[in-house]
Amino acid sequence: MSSKELVINVTQHGGRIALLKDKNLVEFHHQNHSNNFVVGDIFLGTVRRVVPGLNAAFIDIGYEKDAFLHYLDLGQNFKSLMKFTKLLQNQKAVDSRLTDFKMETPISKLGKINDLLKANQQILVQVAKEPISSKGPRLACEISIAGRYIVLVPFSNTVNVSKKIMDNAERKRLQRLLSSIRPEGFGIIIRTVAEGKEVAELDKDLNDLLNKWHEGSEVIKTAQAREKVIGEMNRANSMLRDMLNETFDNISVDSEEVYEDLKAYIKEIAPNKEGILKLYTGKAKIFESFGIEKQLKMLFGQTVSLPTGGYLVIEHTEALHVIDVNSGNKSNDERDQEMTAFHVNTTAAAEIARQLRLRDMGGIIVIDFIDMKNPEHKRLLYEQMRKEMRDDRSKFTVLPLTKFGLMQITRQRVRPEMTLATFEKCPTCNGTGKIGASISIGDQIEEKVAYICGKQNNPGVTLVLHPYIAAFFTVGFPSIQMKWFLKYFKWIKIEKDTSLALTEFHFRNKQDQMIELQ
Repeated sequence: MSSKELVINVTQHGGRIALLKDKNLVEFHHQNHSNNFVVGDIFLGTVRRVVPGLNAAFIDIGYEKDAFLHYLDLGQNFKSLMKFTKLLQNQKAVDSRLTDFKMETPISKLGKINDLLKANQQILVQVAKEPISSKGPRLACEISIAGRYIVLVPFSNTVNVSKKIMDNAERKRLQRLLSSIRPEGFGIIIRTVAEGKEVAELDKDLNDLLNKWHEGSEVIKTAQAREKVIGEMNRANSMLRDMLNETFDNISVDSEEVYEDLKAYIKEIAPNKEGILKLYTGKAKIFESFGIEKQLKMLFGQTVSLPTGGYLVIEHTEALHVIDVNSGNKSNDERDQEMTAFHVNTTAAAEIARQLRLRDMGGIIVIDFIDMKNPEHKRLLYEQMRKEMRDDRSKFTVLPLTKFGLMQITRQRVRPEMTLATFEKCPTCNGTGKIGASISIGDQIEEKVAYICGKQNNPGVTLVLHPYIAAFFTVGFPSIQMKWFLKYFKWIKIEKDTSLALTEFHFRNKQDQMIELQ
């Protein structure tokens, strides 16, 4: 059975979250505390302007660029939402449980947005896509609040089951259960993880979501424009909510504060899994210890090697992403060229599915597989691609190979794509194109050591630098590190960190604080 691990590195400006499957990185998320606009957040926005030509409106929710709201994203019960919001703002008696709330007539799918919205009007909106590139957030008015097993949809009366639940009897069971406990005025979407769950667990999840909606309704009564009414949980908690199951066997975090937060959350949603959460206290950085830093460096380049030979070339454009599959120098162990192409293509399918999740690539993806003539091989490759994409939490569509050997995939894009290391600055010139005295890195470190050990007289010093440079100071007898000890009578510990550039280094004191140098 495959194992899943979640590794969380908390930084000053946010955090990094890595999902490992059998020690291999399959998802990577970077959280920034300055980003206040997360998918699922509900705001009280103000209409800036209505654009009839686009049948859309631009809404101010506090982002530097106005957010975009299309008519088709208003939802058919938009009038009911607006009526409910206005009643709350006017302090009228209205029950957030919607027991006595009279629903308005649904809006037409072919209507015009200027018939419903006017400039300076206040409106309740939900972030559907985070700000991407030069665009502001994308909004929707069909409010939904996600829980562990279900999604609550106010102003609706339908019960829908996730398409990923294939068992027909289970689908009917869940639909029957949720229909019996569904409160009037609320719709329910049953999530994939609800499969096999009993009514008590589903009922608890439903009540938690109703309480969240009730609290948000109280906030609306006194909310100012651009204020967040209901906030989505942080990325780590939302990943646990969506993915925590029996296959998870380890969650490691390097911050005591986040550890306590996660511990409380896991105790609430899955008390039997509380023991898998661990506070990392190792001396090496957590991503370094789990081998994630090395994988990040290798997996985000333009060229990605395949485990059994061959490689991928990944190109990003404004309109779409293109992936080219190449056989490289793979030895031809198979009977003929057709079998070689089929073997490389099926291996590439697994890596491509992984790369789409890792980089969070969305929109249109076109894959140029190695040409195959056998129709059965083409069908099997299509099935393999769909199978590999099954674990992807984003909505996607995979189309069969065209006659030119191209496969098209559409994947929902709700966050900016991860491109953290596709292009790296030259570690020597730092992107300037000019090389300074970088070859004298050894001399620079020698000077700093002399200053720290001689003038500052600092005990328990650790020198942190790239492994390649570390070898220069530690290899041989006597090593430079040993010579420092004999000269200054102080042992300087050397710590390797692959996340640093070749010419980057710093010193830390006994309290693990950075030593400031002139």
